[in-house]
Amino acid sequence: QVQVVESGGGLVQAGGSLRLSCAASGRTFSHYALGWFRQVPGKERECVATISWDGSKTYYADSVKGRFTISRGDAKNMGFLQMNSLESEDTGVYYCALRVVSVFNFYHTNGREYDYWGQGTQVTVSS
Repeated sequence: QVQVVESGGGLVQAGGSLRLSCAASGRTFSHYALGWFRQVPGKERECVATISWDGSKTYYADSVKGRFTISRGDAKNMGFLQMNSLESEDTGVYYCALRVVSVFNFYHTNGREYDYWGQGTQVTVSS
C-alpha cells in the first residue's frame, strides 16, 4: 500500500502564494504519475495539474495556467504545487493523487484513473 499526505494549505489573501507538498510512503518503488485535484462544495472535482513520472510532461487546467507550477522531487516520492497570484476561486480542498504507470512520460487528468489519494488540505483565499 501507499500512503499519501498533503501539507501546506492554509488561509491566504488574494494575490498571495502557497506551496503544497505531497509525500508518498510505503510501496514507493512503483512508478507513479502525480496529480493535484481540487474539490469545491457543490462542484465536481477538478484536475488542477498533473505531472508524468519522469517529470517531462505537465498539464494545467486553464484556470490556473501561468499561476500554478507542479513539480516533483528528485526521489519521485515528493510532489509540489506552487500556487501564485491566488484568487478567491482557488479556494477548495486540494488532494494529491498517485497513479501507477508503465509509461513514464505521460500525464493523466481523469481522477478515476488514480490509485492512491491523500486526505486533502484546505486552501482558503480571502478577497
